[in-house]
Amino acid sequence: MKRFLVSGMAAFALVLSAPAALAELETSPLTIESANGDHVFTVEIADDPEEITTGLMNRESMDADAGMLFDFGQPREAAMWMKNTLIPLDMVFADSEGVVISVHENAVPGDLTPIPSAGEAQYVLEINGGLAAQLGIAEGSEMQHPRISDAAWPCE
Repeated sequence: MKRFLVSGMAAFALVLSAPAALAELETSPLTIESANGDHVFTVEIADDPEEITTGLMNRESMDADAGMLFDFGQPREAAMWMKNTLIPLDMVFADSEGVVISVHENAVPGDLTPIPSAGEAQYVLEINGGLAAQLGIAEGSEMQHPRISDAAWPCE
């Protein structure tokens, strides 16, 4: 059996490359049906602990039709925060079927106050602050995405 020893310099290089890997998250379209119609976003998927913890930290801007979909794998009481986040965000909490259970609008950049879901959420969609109100995204709106297999409004 061979053993591999990582030198201090190589280990340092691995640590430095980790944030770069997060910049290349899987992306896919997500549609959300609201009172004002259907809205399509290109979302990055955060589904492992490091991606979920990092989220949209240290980004100075985000396209109007972009966002991040957090997938916790199963429903749970969820709480998000804005540590090292530079832009205001709307947080759209949804259950395992993609039905929105709560929306927190215009989360304050850098604020460490936990922002909880109103019940068990499996998904959180983060979009630019103010878009949820502008697009009519509210409790009862429905998300459609390939990851949401039990969707109330399934992918066709």
